[in-house]
Amino acid sequence: MAQKELKIQPREYQKRILETCKKQNCIVILPTGTGKTLIAIMLAIERFKKFPLEKVLVLAPTRPLVEQHLKSFKKNLPEDWADMQIFTGKTQANERKKIWQTAEFVFSTPQCIANDLKKNLYTLEDVSLLIEDECHRCLKNYSYNFISQRYKEQAKNPRILGLTASPGSDKETIKKVCENLGIEAVEIRTRESEDVKPYLQELEFEKIDVAFPPEFQEIRFLLQEIYNDKVSELQHRKVLFSRPSRTTLLECQRKLFHSLNSGNKSPNIFLSVSACAQAIKISHAIELLETQSISSFTLYLKKIYKESNEGTSKAAKRIIQDKRFQKAFSLATTLNLEHPKINKLKEIVEEKIKNEPKSKILVFAQFRDTVNKITLELNKIPGIKSDIFVGQAKKSHGKNEKGEEKTTGLNQKEQREIIEKFSNGEINVLVATSIAEEGLDIPEVSEVIFYEPIPSAIRSIQRRGRTARLFPGTLKILVTKDTRDATYYYASGAKEKRMHKAIQDIKDDLDNGVDIKTKEEQGKLF
Repeated sequence: MAQKELKIQPREYQKRILETCKKQNCIVILPTGTGKTLIAIMLAIERFKKFPLEKVLVLAPTRPLVEQHLKSFKKNLPEDWADMQIFTGKTQANERKKIWQTAEFVFSTPQCIANDLKKNLYTLEDVSLLIEDECHRCLKNYSYNFISQRYKEQAKNPRILGLTASPGSDKETIKKVCENLGIEAVEIRTRESEDVKPYLQELEFEKIDVAFPPEFQEIRFLLQEIYNDKVSELQHRKVLFSRPSRTTLLECQRKLFHSLNSGNKSPNIFLSVSACAQAIKISHAIELLETQSISSFTLYLKKIYKESNEGTSKAAKRIIQDKRFQKAFSLATTLNLEHPKINKLKEIVEEKIKNEPKSKILVFAQFRDTVNKITLELNKIPGIKSDIFVGQAKKSHGKNEKGEEKTTGLNQKEQREIIEKFSNGEINVLVATSIAEEGLDIPEVSEVIFYEPIPSAIRSIQRRGRTARLFPGTLKILVTKDTRDATYYYASGAKEKRMHKAIQDIKDDLDNGVDIKTKEEQGKLF
């Protein structure tokens, strides 16, 4: 069947990328909204024509993403062109086994396929194409990795296509993803690539600095003193050797628990466990104070008091006995001041909607309490219809006016309804956590706002890819001066530069036939 009959009109860069994908297992790295799925569809058509008795398996990390892929394939292929089936955990295993026998295109989450393979319900012998969307997840124990290994062992005519907007920031991680997928070629484009530029709209960027109030600085000083004391204790007890950070503290905690579980019951280990837990809690409190809202900060301090009163955390009990913590709590709860980012965000949104009433704005924030607070504040502005967009897990965020426990958490049906309202204009500002980063079919937005910078290059790229596709768009990032906001902002930029260099190096190596095994794999050979 000719492509013109399929009504597919690929862009020049998509055609060029497809030619590589036809010949080799390939990872395709393209900005969000530049047509990775169309490349997958064209390759699926090519493989299905070449091996008409075999299957195409399309995997995506979440059910909404799986459904989105099925919808895209059906939209671009004539009705009854192939038997397309979706696998979910709700379908009985025996039923999936039957469907597998006759299905030609199967769409599923990796967890579902991995479980079936472990139960030997079917094999991947007759799969001519394996597509893994958001393939940067193909690491360690994630199901993508298990499936790709089985596929390479079982398939008679294997071809693998990995899709992602960003595979990771360090070379070894990217190599590992390529290695796990059996990648032979890399195709990468950015917004600045000459063959992509003509298809994308202008993206206007603005970094907006806000001052960290003196009243907040006083509270931070008290908490920082506690934090420094706990870090010094860990160093004195010879359990923390690297520069203190959230990552190194969590790693220290993991090692301490491992030592306890291995039978080391020395007082030094027990006291170190307590000091480490306190440092982690105080570090998180400082992050909330510096980057979020005063309400989410005080809510967390109250949680520490609650843990102490209920006896669920010895670390919390020790923290609340510290007079510096008590003073910080007193200052925070009597403070008649909100984080300046809240007011700045309200100004930005109000001005945008006032000047362009049909605008759609997507606000990203790290924590659910902040998402809730932002939505509450934005809905006080005339003309703003804002709603939250969060994951499925039900998490408490205080009590409502009646004293009832409030929870955030949207199931997939509720998520779809919110996106529908956003699409048709019932909602004009969507305030989202990381759930809105990966691939979901959220409509084109005129402005993306980061309430805070994030240190992850992958997530930063995915977030900003939500605008400036079909229409010009704006990206604004709020940065609180002299806080970890500023650190994260520059860290993300540096990681992204490293990522692009690492990808280019790996691409060059593959093009020149150089072995790209990771240091870990090379070590296994000797």
